[in-house]
Amino acid sequence: MVIFFWGASIFFTISRPPDNALEIYVVAKQWMWKLQHMEGQREINELHVPLGRDVRLRMTSEDVIHSFYVPVFRVKQDVLPGRYTQIWFHPTKTGKYHLFCAEYCGTKHSGMIGWVYVLEPTEYQSWLSGGAGEGSLASRGETLFQDLACTNCHKADGTGRRPSLVGLFGKTVEIERGQTITVDEAYLRESILSPQAKVAAGYQPIMPTFQGLVSEDQLLQLIEYIKSTANKNEAPASNPAPRQGRKKQGNSNP
Repeated sequence: MVIFFWGASIFFTISRPPDNALEIYVVAKQWMWKLQHMEGQREINELHVPLGRDVRLRMTSEDVIHSFYVPVFRVKQDVLPGRYTQIWFHPTKTGKYHLFCAEYCGTKHSGMIGWVYVLEPTEYQSWLSGGAGEGSLASRGETLFQDLACTNCHKADGTGRRPSLVGLFGKTVEIERGQTITVDEAYLRESILSPQAKVAAGYQPIMPTFQGLVSEDQLLQLIEYIKSTANKNEAPASNPAPRQGRKKQGNSNP
């Protein structure tokens, strides 16, 4: 029992990233690693992180199962198509470290390698500021949100045919048959690609799917934009459940 509780405590520690961890998205693809920083910097087969900062990687795959593996950090996690997995680490020494795919993913599996660069905080900020200047993930997601005409139904003031998404992330909402669900990255992703899967109470399943219309990178941008609205001085998110006397219409999904 002592060994069990000891092991369980370690498991919970490694499976729950600290709240203030630096978040970076990883998209695996035959045969490369694509990494996106919140500030907008993008990398392929390279990952730059600051020394002494907890780093959380949220990962998904565009095709088959991969596995993100940095031996010197003692971290390895499967990267799966259709869902998000995560891993975190705390670099304690500057340097250049090997990054591998530890799951056979096709004929060029052995070539799916890269490097993790641990930089001093000042060096990291200098590297970060030297990006392409395309804007943050959230700002690119806002542009895409407009381009896809999502605002036609998801109006910020809640008067659209579908509920407002402003401030919705992290909240618990009611869906069909009286069930509830917490709005997280996985739910938003599913709602964009499979909008009929979990329809909010009081709304009809009329939203079209964006499967095949948006890439994994664009999904991340949309999700980060929706997450960012919680910090904007906009109208509060509407309650997905219908108000008394309100006609039921639309779908809750983005």
